[in-house]
Amino acid sequence: MFSSRSPESHKLCFLLKLAGCTLFITGASRGIGKAIALKAAKDGANVVIAAKTAEPHPKLPGTIFTAAQEIEAVGGKALPCVVDVRDEQQIDAAVQKAVNTFGGIDILVNNASAIQLTGTLATPMKKVDLMLGINLRGTYLTSKLCLPHLLKSRNPHILNLSPPLNLNPIWFQNHTAYTMAKYGMSMCVLGMAEEFRGQVAVNALWPKTAIETAAMEMMGGAGVGAQCRKVDIVADAAYTILSQPISYTGHFLVDEDVLREHGVRDFDSYAIQPGHPLLPDFFLDPETEGAAKQTQAHGATPTSTDTPPSDGPIENTFNIIRGVINADVVKATQGVYQFDLSGEHGGVWFLDLKSGAGSAGQGQPPVKADVVMSMDSANFSKMFSGQLKPTMAFMTGKLRIKGDMTLAIKLEKLMARMNKAKL
Repeated sequence: MFSSRSPESHKLCFLLKLAGCTLFITGASRGIGKAIALKAAKDGANVVIAAKTAEPHPKLPGTIFTAAQEIEAVGGKALPCVVDVRDEQQIDAAVQKAVNTFGGIDILVNNASAIQLTGTLATPMKKVDLMLGINLRGTYLTSKLCLPHLLKSRNPHILNLSPPLNLNPIWFQNHTAYTMAKYGMSMCVLGMAEEFRGQVAVNALWPKTAIETAAMEMMGGAGVGAQCRKVDIVADAAYTILSQPISYTGHFLVDEDVLREHGVRDFDSYAIQPGHPLLPDFFLDPETEGAAKQTQAHGATPTSTDTPPSDGPIENTFNIIRGVINADVVKATQGVYQFDLSGEHGGVWFLDLKSGAGSAGQGQPPVKADVVMSMDSANFSKMFSGQLKPTMAFMTGKLRIKGDMTLAIKLEKLMARMNKAKL
């Protein structure tokens, strides 16, 4: 076993990328964190799996122990540690155990994160504290406790899975608490990259598109995977960044851009369903025109650009909705939606996918709405006809959402069924 401070270990680390290096990865029991761990393990790296899940989760697969087995199966060495990044004692104990086991720490990947996509009035302080505690405080604290050991490494890196700092109000208006927490991770990059310039490389990495993870499926349902890329794209980009010298620091990087700059041209191999349009990720300003061209290029079925008839376009849309909802849709969705429409055909409409075989119509819903969507009536028609993607409408401020974001994402499935029904 190599010590991360020994000359032999560092020589091997440089020759074989991450071989012999020790990575401390938070949230590495599943998803992106585990994917980065496995990528490094194939080089023969040592990986500290710092995550909470020691016992199987009822909805999320994987534990720190199953992740350790996978890491060792591909050639790495694993050290599973039960760590809640909000707990200073647990982090400190894991760091000390890592140093005692592997001789030091060369790389820290701050991957652990919590998400709650709700507005200010709909976000309980318990959730605010959770996001700030894990995303911001956890990242800062883990970095602080790992830094004394990183400073002893020959090519130390900190990589935060966090977005570019983008002050476009679009990224605040619907989920201010989450944005503050996530941007806190990015601010750690901004500050620490300068504070430790020449000593430790500190960078941020963010996906260009949605990534298929168990958490993503919980938010958007099993069908959301077709619009996602595999975790491998983030792992490959992280591997590329972590293989750079410490002079490569202070960057806010996007996975596709990193790989493209290093010669990758085939991104279909990263898609869950090659050719299917992809969901853009948060915090990256959408290129509306380019996204539309990309959708056509990926073979999406083109929709009619004819203007909806002026005699009741919203009613026409709801007639189609009524034709595709049934007990199975209701069972799979379990949500009540209210649409507050403005513009030429303004008014209030509802969609009940919680009761019986479902219902839809004009006026307030029969029970309190789980999700309230506000938008211009023309954009509403475009959204349900497939001409405007809900994600794009939300990201560009054309759609405002209050309530359960998970249920809001599920509504995309109904829109897809509507478009099939019209073909």
